[in-house]
Amino acid sequence: MKQLLAATLLGTSALAASAQGMPGHAEVPSGVLALSAQAVTEVPTDVVHLTLAAEQEGAEPGAISSQLSTRTQAVINQAKRTPGVQAESGGFTIRPSTDRNGRISTWRGRSEVILQSRDFAAVSKLAGDLANQMQVQGIAFSLSREARLAAEGKLTEQAVSSFRDKAQATSKLFGYSSYTIREVNVNESGVVPPMPRMYGAAKAMMADAAAPVPVEGGKTQVTVSVNGSVQMLK
Repeated sequence: MKQLLAATLLGTSALAASAQGMPGHAEVPSGVLALSAQAVTEVPTDVVHLTLAAEQEGAEPGAISSQLSTRTQAVINQAKRTPGVQAESGGFTIRPSTDRNGRISTWRGRSEVILQSRDFAAVSKLAGDLANQMQVQGIAFSLSREARLAAEGKLTEQAVSSFRDKAQATSKLFGYSSYTIREVNVNESGVVPPMPRMYGAAKAMMADAAAPVPVEGGKTQVTVSVNGSVQMLK
């Protein structure tokens, strides 16, 4: 796992000491140093989100709604029987199509089911098994809470250590021997939410309904930053 560490010096009020007492300048305590340190790493995504969808067209919206609801529930029930896979209903829409005179000519319905799993092989096979009922429309990946917390734990240690090293080294550059921490904040950020990849040829996938759907995750960036100020000491 490639890890990158960056520490950025934001500024020091020690340099602003000469500005104290000047008009338009607020008085700043002498020897106060503002610092920021950051630790960054890329973590493999370990949760997959598959969007399945079915569409239907007909003359009666009630019949379309009933048929799509039945199909959706059957897919959810089958998915829930697969160990390690979570399933829930997604979007459900029924809308009219009009002719050139503005009159309703037919109705179109669409229903979605969202599959989520950390077992890529299991959800891949399940999507293939369900392809005769619902087809894959989108796939996205995310980082599980456990993986995120594990990454943040390691990064926090590195960011804090970097902050302390920067505070000590910079204090010496200004002629001080040590420092004490005045205030500090630790922030975790940088986890990218799942971004779906859309499948434009869902009908073509029905030709081989039992074929597993290719599922391969990537990486996402996790960042921990430490911001604060220290009092430099003689």
